[in-house]
Amino acid sequence: MPRPLGELEDAVMTRVWKWNRPVTVREVLEDLQQERSIAYTTVMTVLDNLHQKGWVRREAEGRAYRYEAVSTRAAYAAALMNEAWSQSDNPAAALVAFFGMMSDEQRQALWDAVRIVQGPDRTEQQEEREGPEAPQEENPGSMADHRGR
Repeated sequence: MPRPLGELEDAVMTRVWKWNRPVTVREVLEDLQQERSIAYTTVMTVLDNLHQKGWVRREAEGRAYRYEAVSTRAAYAAALMNEAWSQSDNPAAALVAFFGMMSDEQRQALWDAVRIVQGPDRTEQQEEREGPEAPQEENPGSMADHRGR
């Protein structure tokens, strides 16, 4: 499981992921310098550390290297979420709490992701096994509301 990236590592990897191509220390440096004062050797050290940690691969080009991401930012985020979730003593409660923190847009993205992972055939197979879904009430209310009816 990857450790979370440090602040400067994340700033460097953000550019590598965003550009989605092999990059040089100079390119990353020039972009970072728009936001902060930073030395060439600092960026070179960060990229070397990221290479040692397995985040980037590098290929020699003359006396320098070109660095390229080994995986995507989405894969990094997924690994962090999986690690945090697996460390919970109550994974179901952790998921409920996590879902409760989501915006409507994030919840929609979650549903879209579940549909992608399940695939179109799986949804059809589930319906065949389980039958058509029962119609849902407009406002179902609580169980207590239904007892006296």
